[in-house]
Amino acid sequence: MRSELFDAEHVRVSSPERWAMQNNQMIRVGLGPDVLATKGAMVAYQGNVAFHHEKSGSMAKMAKKIVTSEDVSLMRVSGQGEVWFAQNAGYVYTLELENEGISLNVANLLAFDATLTWDINKIKGAGMLAGGFFNTTIGGQGTVAVTSVGKPTVFDCSQAPVAVDPNSLVLWSSHLTPTVNNSMNMSSALRGGSGEAIQFVFHGQGFVVVQAFEGA
Repeated sequence: MRSELFDAEHVRVSSPERWAMQNNQMIRVGLGPDVLATKGAMVAYQGNVAFHHEKSGSMAKMAKKIVTSEDVSLMRVSGQGEVWFAQNAGYVYTLELENEGISLNVANLLAFDATLTWDINKIKGAGMLAGGFFNTTIGGQGTVAVTSVGKPTVFDCSQAPVAVDPNSLVLWSSHLTPTVNNSMNMSSALRGGSGEAIQFVFHGQGFVVVQAFEGA
């Protein structure tokens, strides 16, 4: 049988690395240490692999999930073998955390080393004006894989303030605290609004990543 489908770029990746890109929309993880992943993100695996619901880990974290509706639904992937992850054909990127943290939109989370810690935190400064805004933070030493709808753009917030649509946020440096800019005015509201009423403004030593999509 002949087909471009069997070109080398489409054949399963073979790598000694624990985290290896299969292509720009799929990642392969070699097991040994466990991995936490978004439920449903597994697309294939080889070996003796088990998947289990990952509990919140504490009553406080469980309460945050209920109160904030931050849908952090994780599964623990364990065993011996290799697992491939993808999500809605999004572009996959990995971040190597070195005793540091990121805050991210849980919709963009794909998988991460189980040795990393995670929690749900309120975005300081983004209170009732923004309807309350909560994101998931991940920190420690290890690898995180995230997805982006379309190609992302990274902004260096130390150069100048960066205003971002909250629905386009992918992730940012966890030590950055955004302020809220409300551009709504009565005249605009009476005419149906601009669709850009609230932005988060980031400024300081760190970065923010946005995608070419406005999620719900």
